[in-house]
Amino acid sequence: MRKVIFLFVLALCLSSVSVFAQTGIQSGKFSADASTNGFTLEKNTGDRSISIEIPFSKPFETKPTIVLSVTSIDADKGTNVRYSVEAVSVSRDGFTVKISTWADTKIHGISGQWIAYPEK
Repeated sequence: MRKVIFLFVLALCLSSVSVFAQTGIQSGKFSADASTNGFTLEKNTGDRSISIEIPFSKPFETKPTIVLSVTSIDADKGTNVRYSVEAVSVSRDGFTVKISTWADTKIHGISGQWIAYPEK
């Protein structure tokens, strides 16, 4: 009986290790400012955006879920701060961070972090 219990516990542990080893969570940072090619979020008025391509260090087996967070923003104090940050064009190999603003908002710099995890 002990041998059966031992084998069951061993099999359970090995399957747990296998599941955790395959989680494949990846993460990183993004940022954009005046030194970023094509950055126009601090100029003019109306709709403006910039896209930043993020490649994964290792491709996922299926398209992952992306979570984005903004960690800092440098905006002009004379206008309302309006911005949108979204993950677009998500694939197994990477995705694009699209940062947008509109109206008279002037964003001089913005940065954040991302996490990608496989869907179950």
